[in-house]
Amino acid sequence: MATMRPIKRIGILTSGGDCAGLNAIIRAVVNHAKRAHDWEVIGIRRGTDGLADRPVDAVELDFDMVPGYVMMMSGTILGTTSRGNPFKDQLEGSGRIDAIVGGYHNLGLDGLIGIGGDGSLDILRRLAERGDWNLIGVPKTIDNDVAHTDTATGFSTAVAVATEALDRLHFTAASHQRVMVLEVMGRDAGHIALRAGIAGAADVILIPEVPYSMAAIKEKLRRRAGRGKNYSLVIVAESVRTESGEAVTQSFGDGDARYGGIGHHLAARIAEETHAEVRVTVLGHVQRGGNPTYVDRVLGSSFGVAAVDLIAAGKFDRMVAWQGRQVVDVPLSDVIGGPVLVDPIDPLLHTARALGISLGD
Repeated sequence: MATMRPIKRIGILTSGGDCAGLNAIIRAVVNHAKRAHDWEVIGIRRGTDGLADRPVDAVELDFDMVPGYVMMMSGTILGTTSRGNPFKDQLEGSGRIDAIVGGYHNLGLDGLIGIGGDGSLDILRRLAERGDWNLIGVPKTIDNDVAHTDTATGFSTAVAVATEALDRLHFTAASHQRVMVLEVMGRDAGHIALRAGIAGAADVILIPEVPYSMAAIKEKLRRRAGRGKNYSLVIVAESVRTESGEAVTQSFGDGDARYGGIGHHLAARIAEETHAEVRVTVLGHVQRGGNPTYVDRVLGSSFGVAAVDLIAAGKFDRMVAWQGRQVVDVPLSDVIGGPVLVDPIDPLLHTARALGISLGD
């Protein structure tokens, strides 16, 4: 990492998928950096895409640009990108990597706060090593799969949206005696589905970490029908596979195949096995929007302040994290290495089963 010099000018960018709480982080960084240290804060637009532009797509952030109400807004006022990995898409010596790396130095930055998930933080760290950046990471993801932090910015709001969806589906399911299937995001992890399923009183929760069978789902619905409950709520994470182990994906115009469609697959199978009337709701990007919960606003604010403190202390190549009801910092090298999935001994799995919720196993 770069040698230490007096801090005068820092940058901040958001990378990867958007989520609620990002603007709370940006606001906290601007307020703390300017009030406590009188630093310039440069907001880099569109993540690493903005750093690669010439001139760099950036703007100086002041108090007027981050008023209190910015915390009520989801998404990011700086914009972001989740397209491509420059180290994967091109050779290491490619012009794009050099352009991104050079953008940091063109701006004359003394430090950079990068807000991202595990994939984005991995890319940013490799760029920092390549370009001799002073980097601090801040975890954000609706998936809650970043290592060494109990939670990440954006997760609370995503769970709240999914829970509200189950609340709303409950009464229409009961009115029409239907099985309602709710497909939620979560990439490779089932954290959203598990928590929302418990909070929203789902009857079946399906997550990629727990193998399921249609026989178990059918038996759960049969037992409910035997008690006069001729409707049910099923929540499923988008990365759950078919019984035969196949991922359900959709192809997009950019050539990528992304998770999506397991809800419709399950609905067809449930209807086939039980002859029930089944409807599907796919939340998709609805989980990334909406007013951030107080948790994401407070967490984002705490993370932003802590990131500035790390720069002031000259502690780089670190990520701020939430552990044991407080903000700590951990080496970025410990964070990189893949998503954190639902642990087989996660106490919430026991909670769900104890409440009579089927996990399909």
